[in-house]
Amino acid sequence: MMNQIKLAIIGLALGSAASVADDCTAPQTPALPDAKTASEEQMLAGQKAIKEFQAANSAFRACLEPKLSAAELESISDSESEKIDATLKLLNEDYNNSVSEEEALAESWSSKLREYKEANPS
Repeated sequence: MMNQIKLAIIGLALGSAASVADDCTAPQTPALPDAKTASEEQMLAGQKAIKEFQAANSAFRACLEPKLSAAELESISDSESEKIDATLKLLNEDYNNSVSEEEALAESWSSKLREYKEANPS
């Protein structure tokens, strides 16, 4: 009886998380300005776009977290479910890719900022 209740709760969590994850959309990575020719205003707009991307990316990961947790619980309770394991793998990939994309954007921005400062030494 306890296992049935536990499985029912996990099923509900996974079902709820699945509907939430359907609404999870990874944000579009912003294009960065050409640092060698950009104006200060364009660089500031680029910085603003990065901050907005980071906030949206954080919200995307927060949206994925309930589904990840539910899939992990389901995977633990049903060790032979290949579908749950595949879902968990995809969710982890989406989450990790969002982190990697954000890190790559930050590195690219740092490089663009150095280029801008070299092109505009004042």
